[in-house]
Amino acid sequence: MEESFDDPPPKDKFPEIIKQAILYFSFAIAMIILNILVQNLFEQIIFPFVDLKLGDRDFFKNIILSTNPYNIPELIGSIFAVGITYVIKFVLDKLFVFKKTDTTLKQTSKEFSVYLLLAVLTTLENLGIQFILGIVTIWALNLRIGIALTCGYITKFFLDKRFVFNDQS
Repeated sequence: MEESFDDPPPKDKFPEIIKQAILYFSFAIAMIILNILVQNLFEQIIFPFVDLKLGDRDFFKNIILSTNPYNIPELIGSIFAVGITYVIKFVLDKLFVFKKTDTTLKQTSKEFSVYLLLAVLTTLENLGIQFILGIVTIWALNLRIGIALTCGYITKFFLDKRFVFNDQS
């Protein structure tokens, strides 16, 4: 029996892109939470420890721990947090979102290379948004992180789907 254009689509068919997007953004939310936790770890534990142990040395005082004119500890914490979450997110996206079962070193290396290149671009987007919001608003760090990462993950979903985990990859 042929399906006509007048027939409604079967109810059990949920478009694949919607399934992927729901899973992708669920993992993204988990990564935003992890990112915030890592950045807070840096802000509340690591940098106070560095300040206590090395804050009297010019390099640490004037560069690493500097908040004038820009908050360098926040920037360093952001870079570490983004790096950690992108590695975890790559594995989740490959295996669960886009269901790529090819785990050969060659294929995974190719995918990760493109993923990482796109991650660098969207990381620049994330950091730029967070940095600009820090300059032009008085919003709390966690709010700025959440906004920046949300924008980045929306961009990254479409880039990953098109360039990393497509059928030609």
